Amino acid sequence: MSNFVNNYPKRPKFQRIALMGRAGKTSVVETLNELIALLSGRGLSIVIDTQTATIEDLGIDFDQVDGNQLKIVPRQKIGEHCDFAIVVGGDGSMLQMASVLAGTGVPVLGVNRGRLGFLADVNPDELTERVTQVLNGDYWIAERFLLAFKIVNNDDDGKPTDVVIHEDVALNDIVLHAGKSVHTIDFQLKINGTDVYRQHADGLIVATPTGSTAYSLSAGGPIIHPTIDAICLVPMHPHTLSSRPLVVAGSSQLAINIHKDNRTQPMVGADGKASAPLDNNQTLLIAKHDKTLLLLHPPSYSFYEACRTKLNWNLYSEEFSLKTE
Repeated sequence: MSNFVNNYPKRPKFQRIALMGRAGKTSVVETLNELIALLSGRGLSIVIDTQTATIEDLGIDFDQVDGNQLKIVPRQKIGEHCDFAIVVGGDGSMLQMASVLAGTGVPVLGVNRGRLGFLADVNPDELTERVTQVLNGDYWIAERFLLAFKIVNNDDDGKPTDVVIHEDVALNDIVLHAGKSVHTIDFQLKINGTDVYRQHADGLIVATPTGSTAYSLSAGGPIIHPTIDAICLVPMHPHTLSSRPLVVAGSSQLAINIHKDNRTQPMVGADGKASAPLDNNQTLLIAKHDKTLLLLHPPSYSFYEACRTKLNWNLYSEEFSLKTE
């Protein structure tokens, strides 16, 4: 479920702030150093994961790593040492942090140093203003659900067993695809035990509302507001014009099987991570994950404004301006 938790005048102030960034971009280093200076100036504790700490030209005095004002910890453990996390980068960096902080109760704020930045919604030129608002307790939080998938073996009757071959979670989407093959995939879909369709397509995107503005959107899927409890299924280049995206309840249990006549090796991946093979004697099970991620937003954040600016909905002529005189 995606819930917005907002409209409180002031919220608890954070004391231990985690910073994460990706190496290789000068702009990321500049923003991280700006954040380090801002947080240090307020006397707040800074937590940095070991991967971020290796970035060159990072403004850290490693002699000050005392476990109090400055702490360096493994990325997978960072949720145990902070009460708020700031990610500098694009949506890919936010997806990495999602897998680490989901279920920890630690809210995440993204500073966009990528391309679109639907998840990383703070612009770098507003960094000091927006982060200061958050540190002063002026913010709101949105709860986003994740999807989990399992590839399990089937028994002799073709029914899924409890033998798990591979599993993963996704904030954006789970994608069944043909890997490097140019063939379509022949697969069957069941929802809550009911047959839905047999499909010939390049694959299938199963997206959360959060992921509806990512790969799903580029494949022709609908934009789903983050507060809606729904899952979107978008066929990729289906071999029939009647195949259309399908939006189902967030509580739906999905089961996908590869037909015995399929000629290629289908693969399954979550949020662009390494994919795993799916054979025709196995079942792909997809359902809502039991853990959620908390996204933190400054008070000025608007989902519709993000759509207008990042999807160029604001490119209209002056006579059609949304503003009234």
